[in-house]
Amino acid sequence: MACSIVQFCYFQDLQAARDFLFPHLREETPCGAVRRDPSKSNWEDDGWGAWEETDPQEPEEEGNTCKTQKTSWLQDCVLSLSPTNDLMVIARGQKAVFLVPKWKYSDKGKEEMQFAVGWSGSLNVEEGEHVTSALCIPLASQKRSSTGRPDWTCIVVGFTSGCVRFYTENGVLLLAQLLNEDPVLQLKCRTYEIPRHPGVTEQNEELSILYPGAIVTIDGFSLFQSLRACRNQVAKAAASGNENVQPPPLAYKKWGLQDIDTIIDHASIGIMTLSPFDQMKTASNIGGFNAAIKNSPPAMSQYITVGSNPFTGFFYALEGSTQPLLSHVALAVASKLTSALFNAASGWLGWKSKHEEEAVQKQKPKVEPATPLAVRFGLPDSRRHGESICLSPCNTLAAVTDDFGRVILLDVARGIAIRMWKGYRDAQIGWIQIVEDLHERVPEKADFSPFGNTQGPSRVAQFLVIYAPRRGILEVWSTQQGPRVGAFNVGKHCRLLYPGYKIMGLNNVTSQSWQPQTYQICLVDPVSGSVKTVNVPFHLALSDKKCERAKDMHLVKKLAVLLKTRPPNLDLVETQIKELILDIKYPATKKQALESILASERLPFSCLRNITQTLMDTLKNQELESVDEGLLQFCANKLKLLHLYESVCQLNSLDFHSDTPFSDNDLAVLLRLDDKELLKLQALLEKYKEEKTRTATVRFSDDKDGVLPVKTFLEYLEYEKDVINIKKISEEEYVALGSFFFWKCLHGESSTEDMCHTLESAGLSPQLLLSLLLSVWLSKEKDILDKPQSVCCLHTMLSLLSKMKVAIDETWDSQSVSPWWQQMRTACIQSENNGAALLSAHVGHSVAAQISNSMTEKKFSQTVLGADSEALTDSWEALSLDTEYWKLLLKQLEDCLILQTLLHSKANSSTSKVSSLQAEPLPRLSVKKLLEGGKGGIADSVAKWIFKQDFSPELLKLANKEGDAENPDEPKEGINRGLLEVSEMDMNLGAIPDLLHLAYKQFPCSLELDVLHAHCCWEYVVQWNKDPEEARFFVRSIEHLKHILNAHVQNGIALMMWNTFLVKRFSAATYLMDKVGKSPKDRLCRRDVGMSDTAVTSFLGSCLDLLQTLMEADVSRDEMQAPVLDTEDAWLTVEGPTSIVELALEQKHIHYPLVEHHSVLCSILYAVMRFSLKAVKPLSLFDSKGKNAFFKDLTSIQLLPSGEMDPNFISVRQQFLLKVVSAAVQAQHSVVKDRESSEEAATTPFGKDQDWPVLAVDLAHHLQVSEDVVRRHYVGELYNYGADHLGEEASLQVHDKEVLASQLLVLTGQRLAHALLHTQTRGGMELLARLPPTLCTWLKAMNPQDLQNTEVPIATTAKLVNKVIELLPENHGQYSLALHLIEAVEAVSIPSL
Repeated sequence: MACSIVQFCYFQDLQAARDFLFPHLREETPCGAVRRDPSKSNWEDDGWGAWEETDPQEPEEEGNTCKTQKTSWLQDCVLSLSPTNDLMVIARGQKAVFLVPKWKYSDKGKEEMQFAVGWSGSLNVEEGEHVTSALCIPLASQKRSSTGRPDWTCIVVGFTSGCVRFYTENGVLLLAQLLNEDPVLQLKCRTYEIPRHPGVTEQNEELSILYPGAIVTIDGFSLFQSLRACRNQVAKAAASGNENVQPPPLAYKKWGLQDIDTIIDHASIGIMTLSPFDQMKTASNIGGFNAAIKNSPPAMSQYITVGSNPFTGFFYALEGSTQPLLSHVALAVASKLTSALFNAASGWLGWKSKHEEEAVQKQKPKVEPATPLAVRFGLPDSRRHGESICLSPCNTLAAVTDDFGRVILLDVARGIAIRMWKGYRDAQIGWIQIVEDLHERVPEKADFSPFGNTQGPSRVAQFLVIYAPRRGILEVWSTQQGPRVGAFNVGKHCRLLYPGYKIMGLNNVTSQSWQPQTYQICLVDPVSGSVKTVNVPFHLALSDKKCERAKDMHLVKKLAVLLKTRPPNLDLVETQIKELILDIKYPATKKQALESILASERLPFSCLRNITQTLMDTLKNQELESVDEGLLQFCANKLKLLHLYESVCQLNSLDFHSDTPFSDNDLAVLLRLDDKELLKLQALLEKYKEEKTRTATVRFSDDKDGVLPVKTFLEYLEYEKDVINIKKISEEEYVALGSFFFWKCLHGESSTEDMCHTLESAGLSPQLLLSLLLSVWLSKEKDILDKPQSVCCLHTMLSLLSKMKVAIDETWDSQSVSPWWQQMRTACIQSENNGAALLSAHVGHSVAAQISNSMTEKKFSQTVLGADSEALTDSWEALSLDTEYWKLLLKQLEDCLILQTLLHSKANSSTSKVSSLQAEPLPRLSVKKLLEGGKGGIADSVAKWIFKQDFSPELLKLANKEGDAENPDEPKEGINRGLLEVSEMDMNLGAIPDLLHLAYKQFPCSLELDVLHAHCCWEYVVQWNKDPEEARFFVRSIEHLKHILNAHVQNGIALMMWNTFLVKRFSAATYLMDKVGKSPKDRLCRRDVGMSDTAVTSFLGSCLDLLQTLMEADVSRDEMQAPVLDTEDAWLTVEGPTSIVELALEQKHIHYPLVEHHSVLCSILYAVMRFSLKAVKPLSLFDSKGKNAFFKDLTSIQLLPSGEMDPNFISVRQQFLLKVVSAAVQAQHSVVKDRESSEEAATTPFGKDQDWPVLAVDLAHHLQVSEDVVRRHYVGELYNYGADHLGEEASLQVHDKEVLASQLLVLTGQRLAHALLHTQTRGGMELLARLPPTLCTWLKAMNPQDLQNTEVPIATTAKLVNKVIELLPENHGQYSLALHLIEAVEAVSIPSL
C-alpha cells in the first residue's frame, strides 16, 4: 500500500458561494468577459478569443487578471472545516457562507456526500469591520446514548474590530466578546487528547485568540458550558421570548507579548513541566549563579509566535502567576428584557435597542489590561519574516513557513530548528498522525523487542504535509529526518486545511468510548469542486532495514509495470511473475499481487492457472503455523474457478452437432400442443417478429456470444464454502455469464448433458443455473425466434436442471406450488421480451407436466403395492394446481404478446407534423407491468400508442366493426364507406386494423370502446398540457370525448378534464381579456395563459365544445345506466392505480345552470379571440352574481342571475352580439381577390369553425337580448355583403318583418345611390333627372360608403325591392317610396339589357 489521495466529498454548487462572496465575478468580469453556462465553471474552458476582441490593446494582461480572479478566489477567503466534516465556512470581507454535507445521488447514480449551502449572509455588526479568522468547533453531546457524532457545531469568527463572535450552524449569533481593540489575527483551538504515556502532562481544552500585541486564551470547559447555555437560551427565546437564563462566566487569560516587533501567527503548546536539569539550566540563565531553585519544577504554559525580530519567539507563562479573568456573558438574543446585559469591565456585548447601540458605539467598553509576558528566547534572523506555524498532533514538533520560501521544522521542547525544506513559496502545511495497526505486524525470528509481537503497544508516526501552490504539488514527508513518501499533482488553486483539534467537551472518560470519524487534513479543490484527504500507511515511517512491507510494495510496483508491458515471450514473463509473487513476504500484499495478476487482460489463461497453482503448491509445502489461512483459501477458490472456466471452454470448443431432424410435429409433441394450437402460436410469433423487426433499431451482429474473458469470469463469480455464488453484477453482465455457459448448448453446438454435469459438480446451484439460463433465453429473443430448434435444446436443458438433487424436492407438499417452477414463472412474468417468454413458458409447462407424470407413475406403482387408492387422486390434485398456474401464465403471456405486437406496429407513412412528444418511444410491456398497472393499464398503454400514431377515433370504431363485417350476410360497403371517411393520414395502415381487432377480441373488457376512448381522451389532454402550443392534441381529445357513448363516463371524464387541466388557464384567459379590453397580443397570452394567441383561440373553442358535451351528457345520463367494469379472467389479479374510467364514474352530478353559465362566458371569449374584437370587457356583460359564480366547482350550487336584467347590461350585451354577427359575416363573405391569401384558409386553423349566427342567437336567448334583433342584423349584414340568396333564406326566421323591410329599404337606396350618383355616367345622370323629386332627394341623402359590397347586379337589387314591397304593409309610411324605387330600378336595368 502506498500513499493515496482520496475524494470524500463534493460541492453541490460552489459557484453560487463564489458569486455571493465575489459579486463582480457573477455575470460579467471586470475585463468584459461574459460568463457562459453556470455549470461550466472550469477556468480552462474560458475563451481567450472573446477577450482579445473586446480589448485588443492589452489582451494578455487582462486575460490573466480575469482568469486569476475566477480560479484563485479561494486563496482570498477565510476558510475553515470542522474536523468531523459536518460544516465548512467560507468568508470574505463581511460575508460568509456556511456549507453542510448531504448525501445525494450523483449523475452516475452513485450515492455521494455533497456540500450544499446551509446559510449565507453578512456577519458584520459594526461598520467597516471584516472577517479575519474563523473556526468550526464541534461540541460533544452530553447524552448517554450518543452515537459519537457531535451534538452541534459552533462557528467562531474574529473581526478587524477585535471582536470575537460565536454563531450556530444557522447563522444565529450566540454571544460576542471584545477582548482587545486591535484586529484579531488568528483563532486556534485545542481539544482533549488522552496522554499516550504516563509521563506526558494532560492538556486542558482552550481557545486561543492572537492579537498584534497579545494572546488571549479562553478555558475550554468554561467556553463549552457558556455556549451550551447560550444555545439553549436562543431556543427558548425563539419559542417564547421572555425567558432568560444567565450562563456561567467565562474564564480567560490575557498576555501582553513583549520584546518582539511583529507577530503573524502563534501556537499554544499547552502546559509543560521541565525536568530538574532543564529547571536548573533555566534558573541559572535567568537568575545567575546564585539563583534559588524550587523543589518541584513549576508548570508553565508555552507559546510560540512567528513574525519578525525575532523570527520565532518562545514565551513561557508560569501557572498560578495570575488569576484568570472572569467575564459575564451577554446573550446575543433579542428578548423582551428592557435592558440588555452589559458589563463594561469585561467587555461582553449583547443586542441593544437602536439608541442604546449608538450610545455603546460612542462610548467604547473598558478592555481588561494584559499581563506582560516577555520573550524568553527566540530564533533571531533579521531578514526572515515568519508567515505561519503549525503544531504537530503530539505537541513535540512545529513547522514554520517564511517569506523566503522555506519550511522549517522546530523542536518545540528544545527550541531549535532541526530541518529545513527549500523552494516552497506561499506553502500551506499540515500534519498527519498514524497509529500502527497491530494485526499487520509479522513476527520475525530472533526479534524479542516489544514491537516484534502483536501484544506490544501501538507505535505512532507523524508525517508533514506540504502544499506548494506555485507548483501545484502536494507532498508528504516522514519526520523528523525521513524521506518524501508521497507526492501528488493537485492544481495551483487549492487550499490545505488542517484543524489541529477534534471535538470539544470530552474528558478522559467520555473520550475512551467515543471514536468519532474525523479528518486530520483536507484539500479543497475549487476547480473540480471536491474535498480530498490523504491516506498514509504506517509502514512508510519505518526504515528500509526494518520494513519488509516497503520491499513488498516495491515488488508490487515492479509487478504492476511488468503486467502493463506487452510481453514478447510469455514463458519468460510467467517465470518473472512467479519469482516476484513468491518473494513477497506479507500475506495481505501477496493476496493483493495475486488479485492484480488475475485482473490482468494481457495474460492468457494458461499463465494465470500456472501462477496460481505455483503459489498454491508453495503455500502447501510451508509449515502449517506460518501459512496464512485466508491466503490459502483465496488461492484454492481462485484455482477452482479457473478449472471451471477451463472445463466450460473445452466443452464449448468441441465440434458437437446433433443430427436429429426437427419438424413441426416434433415441436408439437415436445410442447404438448395439438396442430391447431401450434399453428396459432406460430402465427402469433410470426406477427410479433414482423412488427418487431420493422421497429427494431440497427443492431450489429455480435460474433462473441458465448465467449467470456477469464478476467471477467473471475470478476463475476466468487467461491465460498464449496459453493459458487454470483456477485452483484448488472443485467448485461449476468446475460454475458449465462451466454458463456449455455449459448452453445441452446444452439445445439455443445453437449447439454456434459455442461450441466460440469456446472453441478463445480458447486453452482440449480436455482442459479436456471436463473442464468432464463436470462440468456429471454435476452436473446431475436436469435431464438429465428431458430426454432433452440426450443428443443431449452427443453433438454430444463429437464436436466430439474432432475438435479436440490431442484425439485420429492417430499414437496402436493397441495402447494413448487418454488422451482415459481422461479421460472416469475422470470417470464418480469421479462419484456414476450415472444421468448411465451416459448419458455410453453417449454416449462411441458417439462413440469412430464416430471409430474413421472412422479405420479412412481407413486402409482407404490400405491398398487400398498393397496392405497387415494394417493393417485392426491397426485392429480397437485398436478392440476401447478398446471393452473402454467395455463394462467400462458394466457397472460399470449395477451401481452398480442398487445406488444400492436404497440410495435406503425402506419407506413405520415405526412403530417409530428410533435416531439409523439416521437418518444413507448416503453416495452411485460406481464408484471400489466399486473401492476391497475385495471386501466391495458387501455392506457393502447391509448399511448394511439397518441403516438395520432389515429382518428373513427379508426377505433372501424376496427371494432370489422369482426361483424366478416359475416357473409352483411355487405362490406359500409366498412369501405367508413374507410373513405378516415383522414388521409390513416390510409396506409397495413396490418394495424387486423391487429387492433385481434386486441379487441383478446381484451373484450379492458379495450371496450368507451374505455379506450376515455383513456385516449385523457392521454391527449395530458400531452397537450405538457405542450399547450399543440392545440390539435386538445381538439383530438374532445373528439375522443364525443365518441364515448355512455353518458356517465363522458360526464366524469369531461368534469375531470375541466378541473385538472382547463379551469386555471380558462380563468387566466378571462381575467387577461377583461383587463386589456380586447383580444390580447401574443406576448400577454404567453405570459398569463402560457400559450400563444393562436393556441388560446383554439383552446377556448375546445373548452366550448367540452362544456356543451358536458351538458349533453348530463341530460342523457338519466336515461342510461352506469356501465359495469369487468376484467378478463386472466387479469383478475391486477393491482395498481385506479383506472380513469373508475375515477370518472365516481364524479358527482354537475349543476347544469352553472355549466351553462360558463358556456356563455366561453362563447363570448371565443368570439373575442376568433374575430379579434376590440373594446370588449367580457366580465362587464355580467352582473355581480354572474361574476361571483365563475370558476367555482361545477358540481356546486351557486347563486346565479335570475329575473329581469338591468337595461344597461342588456344594451351592452346587444351591442356585443351585433358586433359578433358583423364580424362573422365579414369573415365568411368579404370579397378577396387573391383566393390563395383569403381569410378562409386562416379562419379555422384547428378543426371546424362554429356556426356563429346560430351561436349568437343562442347567446341572445341566455343574455336576455331580443333574438329577433340579432336575426334582423344578420339578414341586414348578409345583404350588405351582397349575399342576397342567403339573406332571403335567413329572413324567413325574422318575426318583425316590418322593421326588417325598413332596414332593407335603406340598403336598397344605398345600392341605387351608388349606381346613379357615384358612377357619374351620362345615362345615369339622365335617369336621375327623370326620377321624382322626393326619391331623388332621398337617394342623395343615402351614404353608399356603408355598403360592403357595391358590385351587386341590378337584377339582384330588383329582387330585393320586390322583397321589401312584399314585407311592407300598404299603409306604411315608406310604401310609396318603395313603389318609386321599383320604377327606378326598372329604369336603371333597361339600358343594361
